[in-house]
Amino acid sequence: MSATHEEDAGQRAIRVMVVDDHPMWRDAVARDLAEAGFDVVATAGDGPQAVRRAGAVTPDVLVLDLNLPGMPGVQVCKELVGAQPGLRVLVLSASGEHADVLEAVKSGATGYLMKSASTQELTEAVRRTAAGDAVFTPGLAGLVLGEYRRLASEPAPAASDEPKAPELTDRETEVLRLVAKGLSYKQIAERLVISHRTVQNHVQNTLGKLQLHNRVELVRYAIERGLDDV
Repeated sequence: MSATHEEDAGQRAIRVMVVDDHPMWRDAVARDLAEAGFDVVATAGDGPQAVRRAGAVTPDVLVLDLNLPGMPGVQVCKELVGAQPGLRVLVLSASGEHADVLEAVKSGATGYLMKSASTQELTEAVRRTAAGDAVFTPGLAGLVLGEYRRLASEPAPAASDEPKAPELTDRETEVLRLVAKGLSYKQIAERLVISHRTVQNHVQNTLGKLQLHNRVELVRYAIERGLDDV
């Protein structure tokens, strides 16, 4: 861990909320995360409760099951990401079905982890999700990128009043290209010989300019423009 990251972690623990309809599983995940140093600010057992509580406590990362009573997890994700653009959602699901993974990502999730993951894998995934990385159970990342390539190859609907694309700086474009290639912020920082914080700032500026919400949308934007092949 870099000195900068340690200073950040020392200032404020990452705020996490756990949503799952199985009380024993929910409590175990919350306990594991708390023991790993995260600030577990709330838990919820159904969809409507998750939306209400997340709105009240504003977590940094939502660890979310998809199969919830009252409201599906994807709907919870869509509502909360729409209301809190800075929120990162890590889906923790028993399902590895491709349709579930893609639906979760399209709803705004920035990562997808299977419930078969170890405690260490979960805590690392939450930490990376909070840092802005897109984290997927091995095998699923390729699926998501493949789907975005497929979508990007489809002809876009004609729009005569489409606004001019925002201008990115050379460095922002360079960072965007490396994000599209699947590099983590740490790897990008090392490649460009800049700090992890500087990489995050470039990504946040790019998200703002392009009016996108998360790293997954950023990857899709880059792929649509062929930046991952450069």
